[in-house]
Amino acid sequence: MNMPFERSGPLMELASYPHWAQDMVAECDPVKQTVVDHELWGIMKAARQNKTSTRNFMVGIWPVIERFPSYMAMSLLKTQYGRSVGDDMARRWLVRNIRVEQNHAEYWLHWAEGAGVERDDVLHGEAPAGTDALAKWCEEVCANDSLVAGMAATNYAVEGATGEWSQILYSSRSYARTMPEEGRTRSLRWLQLHAAYDDTHPWEALEIVCTLMGTNPAADEVAHVTECVKRSYTCMRLLADRCVDPVRKITPSYVQVA
Repeated sequence: MNMPFERSGPLMELASYPHWAQDMVAECDPVKQTVVDHELWGIMKAARQNKTSTRNFMVGIWPVIERFPSYMAMSLLKTQYGRSVGDDMARRWLVRNIRVEQNHAEYWLHWAEGAGVERDDVLHGEAPAGTDALAKWCEEVCANDSLVAGMAATNYAVEGATGEWSQILYSSRSYARTMPEEGRTRSLRWLQLHAAYDDTHPWEALEIVCTLMGTNPAADEVAHVTECVKRSYTCMRLLADRCVDPVRKITPSYVQVA
């Protein structure tokens, strides 16, 4: 029998979550580390990123930044107030955070301008080939899959890994000095918010996922959510690859979702 989940331990401690969730995180971690340990962050941290790579980064990731509130809105449409504790948690959380993500889009544009990429280029320029995989995947999973799968793939996986690579860049004085001194604080605002060590968003998303699935969900359901998380990480890594080497041949390496 699948028992309801109600967290009793600290939000940001993995031991507070069901064993299946702990196993999922452990299984996905090697794929996540290909994002967090990607060579791109070292290049940017050391201020060795060239103009082409900088533009690929800012323009290539923009569709995900711009569409993120929409992904969350798609998830919101799948909730029904009063249907379950998990639905109510997801509804409150999504409503509260959709507006926050709109502000993040403006902060991204400020960052791009500080990095020397014009706002108009970010908004209307052609994205580099191969950088659209993450945006397309987030759209697909949030539009066509379950509430659990969508939130796990975006609010847990994408936001969680983003928080970790953001910490790498925001901690670098060398990278900060690449921004014009006048307006530097504004340029780094996006990074500052996402690099916060106490960022609870991914953990809150994991709690909602666990509340929706319970303490002992079906094995195939866990396997599916696990593959969705892995695919988000894989798409993030491919996007980073294109920023380092925009002419590298793309090898199909998407995780097949069960």
